[in-house]
Amino acid sequence: MIIKSSGLRAFIRLAIIGFLGVNISCNQSSQPYGADRDWANYQGDLNGSQYSKLDQINTKNVQNLEVAWSYHTGDSTKRSQIQCNPLIIDGVLYGTTPRLKLFALNAATGDEIWRFDPFAKDSVVSSLSVNRGVSYWSGGGDQRILYAAGANLYEIDAKTGKPVETFGDHGQKSLKDGLDGHFSRNVEDLYVASTTPGRIYKDLLIIGTRVSEGPDAAPGYIRAYDVHTGEIRWTFHTIPQPGEFGYDTWPKEAYKTVGGANSWSGMSLDKEKGIVYIPLGSASFDFYGGNRIGQDLFANCLLALNAETGKRVWHYQTVHHDIWDRDLPTVPNLVTVKHDGEMVDAVAQITKQGFIFLLDRNTGEPLFPVEEKPVAESTIPGEKTWPTQPFPTKPKPFARSKFEPTNISPEAHQFAVDSLKNLKTGPLFTPPSLQGTLLFPGYDGGGEWGGAAFDPHTGILYVNANNIGWLLQLAPVKQAHNGKLTGKSVFLTHCAVCHGRDLKGDPNSDFPSLVNIKDSLDRKQVIQKINTGGGFMPSFSHLSNEQKNLLVDYLFQETHETKNLASNQDQKEVVSGENQLPYAHTGYKKFLDPDGYPANKPPWGTLSAIDLNQGKILWQKPLGEYEELTKKGIHQTGTQNYGGPVVTDGGVIFIAATSDEKFRAFDKKTGEVLWETDLPAAGYATPSTYRVNGQQYVVIACGGGKLGTKSGDTYMAFRLPD
Repeated sequence: MIIKSSGLRAFIRLAIIGFLGVNISCNQSSQPYGADRDWANYQGDLNGSQYSKLDQINTKNVQNLEVAWSYHTGDSTKRSQIQCNPLIIDGVLYGTTPRLKLFALNAATGDEIWRFDPFAKDSVVSSLSVNRGVSYWSGGGDQRILYAAGANLYEIDAKTGKPVETFGDHGQKSLKDGLDGHFSRNVEDLYVASTTPGRIYKDLLIIGTRVSEGPDAAPGYIRAYDVHTGEIRWTFHTIPQPGEFGYDTWPKEAYKTVGGANSWSGMSLDKEKGIVYIPLGSASFDFYGGNRIGQDLFANCLLALNAETGKRVWHYQTVHHDIWDRDLPTVPNLVTVKHDGEMVDAVAQITKQGFIFLLDRNTGEPLFPVEEKPVAESTIPGEKTWPTQPFPTKPKPFARSKFEPTNISPEAHQFAVDSLKNLKTGPLFTPPSLQGTLLFPGYDGGGEWGGAAFDPHTGILYVNANNIGWLLQLAPVKQAHNGKLTGKSVFLTHCAVCHGRDLKGDPNSDFPSLVNIKDSLDRKQVIQKINTGGGFMPSFSHLSNEQKNLLVDYLFQETHETKNLASNQDQKEVVSGENQLPYAHTGYKKFLDPDGYPANKPPWGTLSAIDLNQGKILWQKPLGEYEELTKKGIHQTGTQNYGGPVVTDGGVIFIAATSDEKFRAFDKKTGEVLWETDLPAAGYATPSTYRVNGQQYVVIACGGGKLGTKSGDTYMAFRLPD
């Protein structure tokens, strides 16, 4: 069926919005678009537009850009990254290092002003995750930076780099506070972090979290913190509790046991309307939902909340009962477009499938029709897929969903053709299987966390995408046999999702091999790693001591004996609880040819220009290249990419993102490459642009560390010569 805007439905929703006390305007939003002198918010402005009004650097002179300064953080490690989109305010740049230290620089020279280390007093630093940016608040003469590192939220004086003592516990607040409530597991033992900055509304910081994607996930509640005290002012339960809207879309006890439905990718804020727009991810476990049969609101929803109170204004679900890891991957763009002859405030949400859902900002109604299409049913016992999924009719997807075997060589083509015979293939939303399902586009999009850039003058959205196949396979897990547990079952439940069922990991997906781990780490070190996490590995301290030792036994191949748990009630409960999920993911594996290139036909990475007024793709160009293939005459392949674009009034799109470690400028009208330069490490981040002392700069974090590329520790700024 086709869902269209309904006059009655719109009237009812407008009435609800008025009741909730948000400001509704039928005219063009008065909220400003784009950055001017400063880059004062994550992605440039509260709209998430990744757009700048600056035009000193333009299509006629961009080829003259030169390095203005480089700043080395000095703390990169093997596989470390920098994904930060730095803020620049009043000539000061605020960013983070690979080890999540916060710093302030002179934005004209790159000289360090101060540095704050959240782990300075820790003897053991737990898993760090990544950081994509910080939030800035000012008032009453105070200037403060709020950001997350590990499981804590920090508030730092922007002038001195010192913690604000009145915030939380001497400047820090645990992100785990307030998550327990009715939840059945102790959240103190679970992984909770925040990779993307929240939004400041008056004296509130509204922020989401990253949690585990396995059966041990914490709940993904949205919280609003008082910027003065750190007190939680409101909480929105993304998995509804009894009496709350959406509760009937889950099993009755789901809110006690199911985690996830979290916002890890950031949010946008319409300050004038008082509405915050929050994209949510899947409920956990990501790939099997036998314990959460139903539509699963508010997982995979774009959620509009009253920023003052946290009350729901509207929601729109982009995937029903997600079992494909189709999280909404990035901040939605708040846009104003010309639709049916009128200027309409809207919100554009890109997805991993390559869709753009263009919704009325006040009501959540689609501007273009959305078709609910029947999809295949799962063959996994206990699973029950939702019968339909939403497909926007406009714009057309900016990523491909039809897999075509690679054509870069006859050998690679034949390998792909032969491999497909052993996989379950089909259109979008083909369910996970024991055989192995081809997921295309893959877990990392389509669209990804780098986001899209919006030009308010033209209504054009610029978005980069991945077109790479991944393999999605489930395997049965027998947790217990007559009260006994095995190390292998512990591994399959908690570790195989990243390191693979064969322990070999995937260097192309940033997951190291655990084969022969005893040659590099002893038992004590492995147990410590399990307890604290490390790098991008979360802590698994919630496992019992028996489970940890069985796991190490399995990794070290010391013994595969089962251990009797009958005498320990706590451990019996762990086993019976996990036994509700009889299937595990066999690991994140890309579908690559024998030479390590994607097994599908290029281009593997693209940059597209999409007119949101008409719902039409204007141009699409390959993004990135493999120089060794270019030398062989295989051009325009594109590469997998992470990090987003920035569009300016100078007519230029700036983007790094690619594994070829280059930074490029494109003509926003034609998609022609105007300038490119080599970076010291790949720029898997979104750039920022700003003006200081009359000069426009563009800066990119060069952290590398993904896709098999080297790690780096550099922020590099460019400007035109004097």
